[in-house]
Amino acid sequence: MGASIPKQFIEIKGKPIIIHTIDNFERNPNIDSILVVCNPEWVSRIKELILKFELKKVRWVVDGGTTSHDSTRNGIFFLKDVLGPDDYVIIHDAVRPILPQAIIDGMLDVAHKEGNASVAIPCYETVIYTDDQISGTKELDRNKLMRVQTPQAYRYSLILPLYEKAESEGRHDFVYADLVAVNYGVKIFFSRGFINNIKITKPEDIPFCEYLMSLDEKQLL
Repeated sequence: MGASIPKQFIEIKGKPIIIHTIDNFERNPNIDSILVVCNPEWVSRIKELILKFELKKVRWVVDGGTTSHDSTRNGIFFLKDVLGPDDYVIIHDAVRPILPQAIIDGMLDVAHKEGNASVAIPCYETVIYTDDQISGTKELDRNKLMRVQTPQAYRYSLILPLYEKAESEGRHDFVYADLVAVNYGVKIFFSRGFINNIKITKPEDIPFCEYLMSLDEKQLL
């Protein structure tokens, strides 16, 4: 992003991106509590923002780790004495602030039936396999590919042992929880995703995000 602060703290429409993101879950009646995993140097700032924007469901702020996997692990392990085996956890990127309520609800419906759910969309583009990001010679069948996004939901009794196994093996390189799951033989179930579920990564994503925030849920979907 090239910013002087972590990108989740960049303001869009008067609020940091992470506050927009949290608010999507704050407003959903199916969400009981929220845990924020944060860069240790920014914990005090996120706590200030939680108070400023009156986010009542945020109960915990936990230090993040060196990798995204470690940060997710910290959150999951923190909840050992909080959640029961039949509770569900949702994992979401702080910089995906465009999240209609219907997407959350649909994901939870699938998760409660199957034990897990990852928001995902079909792959519409032609996909060429490459070893070097310069050239390629092999087409992948896009009808057998899904583009997985976040949020992702898991029954706690399913996801906790997987992260404990990864920890015992010294694995810290999983980008998403669904990759932990498939690595250990768990089938991932898909729920409805949407093309406008952008992950803010580059400066040009900011004006696009501002535009998306002006749309209602029907337009987004």
